[in-house]
Amino acid sequence: MNIAGNERLLDKLAAEYVLGTLKGGARRRYERWLQTDPSVRRITAEWQDRLHPMAEFSAAVEPPAQVWRSIAASLGLQAGARVAAANGTASANRTNTSRSAFWRGLRDDLSFWRGLGMASTAMATILIAVLATRAPQPAAPVNSFVAMLADDKAQAVAVVTGDQTNHRLTVKLVAPQNIAADKSLELWAVPKSGAPRSLGLLSANGSITLPLPADATPQTVQLLAVSLEPKGGSPNRNSPTGPIIFKGAWLAI
Repeated sequence: MNIAGNERLLDKLAAEYVLGTLKGGARRRYERWLQTDPSVRRITAEWQDRLHPMAEFSAAVEPPAQVWRSIAASLGLQAGARVAAANGTASANRTNTSRSAFWRGLRDDLSFWRGLGMASTAMATILIAVLATRAPQPAAPVNSFVAMLADDKAQAVAVVTGDQTNHRLTVKLVAPQNIAADKSLELWAVPKSGAPRSLGLLSANGSITLPLPADATPQTVQLLAVSLEPKGGSPNRNSPTGPIIFKGAWLAI
């Protein structure tokens, strides 16, 4: 299959690859394309940047009992337990103790649960994207937007939501920032072409509501960024003068 000229298909495959739902031969073919096609690598990297920060906002998940049974079966632990039972109670007790330690270790493994939460959140994002490509054109325009802003270490710092109907932006910092008294945080809309536009100043912690300009939708703006500026904001309203300290893709939902 030639996917070079099919942007919609390539975007869908990249999303499924990053999410982990692309399996078998399809995944192997995609990995070969990754090695030879720069456009495939670019779109894959875009989906990684888009989905990986979502893990920071995922709540802890308690898996159903079937999940544990499936893991035990895949690791051969159930067969080991049957052998232990046949060899006597003492051996079975030792196996159960070891298994309990294994489950405690896995249950306490934050990276395991963070990955599971990220997959659940990302799956919802993929479903929205797939439904959007298959469903008829909606009668009403999309009027809600979201961005997850992360720092240079890919740590999530803020969530930005946009309400086009009410022309309102809400910015919530989930990681409070230590800002000097003579500095301010400023939010910028980075359009697909042209100079950045200031959307307003942020609080160093908590939430703030700002006006949402009519021309600051994801159709024209692909990125939101926050810069560290002198007190009161950048002297140049068309460009940040300080460093960009976190940023994220601006998406319609």
